[in-house]
Amino acid sequence: MASSAPASRSSTWVKPTISSSRELGSCPSSSISLYKPNRKKHQEISCSVQIPTPTILHLPKQSSTYEIPSSGDTGNAPRWNFIQKAAASALDAVEEALVAREKEHPLPKTADPRVQIAGNFAPVPEHPVQHNLPVTGEIPDCIRGVYVRNGANPLYEPVAGHHFFDGDGMIHAVKFHGGTASYACRFTETIRLVQERNLGRPIFPKAIGELHGHSGIARLLLFYARGIFGLLDHRHGAGVANAGVVYFNGRLLAMSEDDLPYHVRITSSGELKTAGRYDFDAQLKTTMIAHPKVDPVSGELFALSYDVVQKPYLRYFRFSPSGEKSPDVEIPLCEPTMMHDFAITENFVVIPDQQVVFKLPEMISGGSPVVYDKKKKSRFGILPKYAKDASGIKWVEAPDCFCFHLWNAWEEPESNEIVVIGSCMTPADSIFNECEENLESVLSEIRLNLKTGKSTRRPIMRETDQVNLEAGMVNRNMLGRKTQYAYLAIAEPWPKVSGFAKVDLFSGEVKKYIYGEEKYGGEPLFLPNSNAGAGAGEDGGYILSFVHDESDWNSELQIVNAVTMKLEASIELPSRVPYGFHGTFISEKDLSKQV
Repeated sequence: MASSAPASRSSTWVKPTISSSRELGSCPSSSISLYKPNRKKHQEISCSVQIPTPTILHLPKQSSTYEIPSSGDTGNAPRWNFIQKAAASALDAVEEALVAREKEHPLPKTADPRVQIAGNFAPVPEHPVQHNLPVTGEIPDCIRGVYVRNGANPLYEPVAGHHFFDGDGMIHAVKFHGGTASYACRFTETIRLVQERNLGRPIFPKAIGELHGHSGIARLLLFYARGIFGLLDHRHGAGVANAGVVYFNGRLLAMSEDDLPYHVRITSSGELKTAGRYDFDAQLKTTMIAHPKVDPVSGELFALSYDVVQKPYLRYFRFSPSGEKSPDVEIPLCEPTMMHDFAITENFVVIPDQQVVFKLPEMISGGSPVVYDKKKKSRFGILPKYAKDASGIKWVEAPDCFCFHLWNAWEEPESNEIVVIGSCMTPADSIFNECEENLESVLSEIRLNLKTGKSTRRPIMRETDQVNLEAGMVNRNMLGRKTQYAYLAIAEPWPKVSGFAKVDLFSGEVKKYIYGEEKYGGEPLFLPNSNAGAGAGEDGGYILSFVHDESDWNSELQIVNAVTMKLEASIELPSRVPYGFHGTFISEKDLSKQV
């Protein structure tokens, strides 16, 4: 996942209390300072880890203390009875034997922590709010509020397989006021994270890095056995809340599609405080995907929930602007399907039913439960937004189409078509399963004809301009309506992001902004200029992006004028910001209405 680098870079972790240090290779060693959780204090452990040179693993140069996040639960070690202690010892012994057996075989790159969390994909400690950050240039006056970005940041060093998507959720926040900026980053205090922190080790199975093959089945059995003996609580979710963020009805919600959202409050000083797992006042009984959509006109929130075990495999629902949930609409699917994203138009929701599916029996034969099914035909379901059941859904096939993200969709009544803008990815399952073929992510226009039931697909950019585009957005004030521009991360060299592209969706013209030599970032956030007035163009606004300099290991927030594509300001950050996932911006006005 990252290129080679000198082996002198060290990392700091909260060390799992029962796991032994893991050899990474047979070359000169690097000293790594690890911290072992203790109820009374942090006990420093110095150990020597063998790191090959050159190596994929190149963790941060600095050796900063990886602090356990403070909360009322810190240090609450479990109090078990005799039977629970005996069960815990027996199950720990089984797990140690399982880990030892796993180490006899090389991990695929998609589950190898030396690959998945190398370099600036590696985690950082929490950072309390710090004000009056150094600014080069001038922060535009219209930028008032908080930019938040979610990401995966494992609290504990992995003891076995780990995929980048498996890490604990951490939110990075930059608060703007009067031309100044502050920064903070905090873990989202999920039920999973709090339990693991109290136990002093990772104990919940990792959905992608560990749940494959026979060892994945064994880990699930261990997990549920611990639950039976009361050693952990798996009844209230196991999600990491590391992917998406949305601000809705006075609440910032952090999400991953394997759980309910988590409500995170932003204090007046710019700090982040987890309020807890949020079920919309007991209305939401199922998980919710990490990309719900807020309609910019109605203010409603639209969402999906998928289940990989039992029918119905997919549900659709919505929330009124005041948070009242609609009844679920059960979408008929023959098998559980990976559905990370979807789209809305003015009157419809667009539901992708694609070729990456979940086949849990594959674990019995030693494989991954996430499978590319080449016999299946990809299709899109078009459902009226206010449908009470799925009888009105119209399915349109789109062969060999897999879009991990959909950037926008709109209606064109004159041709009876729904236009969908997405990045078509091949190989479709390359994020989850190791393959030799190079990944391509092609920005595409997909037209779904509601009259004929047929589709067409074309690349938006000329072949000479083609680059991998993943992670981004359109002007959120025009979501679900016809938009001319999309702002997307240039995911090259994959999986790093060297800049972003402003793409004219009508002409295919591309304007690129490159962060600079040895500088990489993530998802570009487009923020409309709230001071521009009604006459401003669709692209009137600014692009915000965290950028990391791999030459000096410093991070910054860059603010780029979306019209001129010139840098307006750069904010020096007091902490390294790892490459992450998705973000949003909350205005001062909306912050004042926070619950």
